[in-house]
Amino acid sequence: MRDYVVQQTLENGLIAIIRGMDENLILPLAEALYSGGVKMVEVTFNQSKPDTFESTARAIAVMRERLAGKIIPGAGTAFTPKQVELAAEAGAMYIVSPHTDADVIRKTRELGLVSMPGALTASEAAVAYNAGADFVKLFPAGSLGPGYLKALCAPLAHLRFLAVGGIDLNNAADFIRAGAVGLGVGGNLVNKEWIETGQFGKITDLAAKLNAVVQSALKKG
Repeated sequence: MRDYVVQQTLENGLIAIIRGMDENLILPLAEALYSGGVKMVEVTFNQSKPDTFESTARAIAVMRERLAGKIIPGAGTAFTPKQVELAAEAGAMYIVSPHTDADVIRKTRELGLVSMPGALTASEAAVAYNAGADFVKLFPAGSLGPGYLKALCAPLAHLRFLAVGGIDLNNAADFIRAGAVGLGVGGNLVNKEWIETGQFGKITDLAAKLNAVVQSALKKG
């Protein structure tokens, strides 16, 4: 499974990030994203609300069960090995964090999942890689800009960077050209107002546009 997820990450180059969403909306949202060409969907843990962890796990499980063969589900904002275990039991295939934590990375690899920890500096990226990270999530990428990523990639060309945070249609291609092998996009794709008003067609249209930009940039890169 790990090799499959790594390959799909490299081929698709786009992960949709779902935060704070009613679990009953996860399925139609994931279907809308898939209709727009997005196959990788990450549901995040809300660390300020531990009582929602089980709901997050159920959302992941629903995608894994109902959209098998379509959506590749993952868990985001995982802070502890216990949360990694919870996500794995629900069917998450990759674990994403905003930070680098060697224990979280090791537990992810131990359970046969793909590890995508966050890093800001060259030192953090190197620590993540040496701990077993499959990809290193540059976060918050949008605040730093493509130029920062390009500079980071120069001495760390052996790392596979994902740019996450502040990514949208306007800068997606720039981050791919700067060296990212993929992108994670949250609110700029998973628009809460559209979802709450049932405008899933808009999600599909935006996903298709963003996916086209990413695929074009990956092919040129």
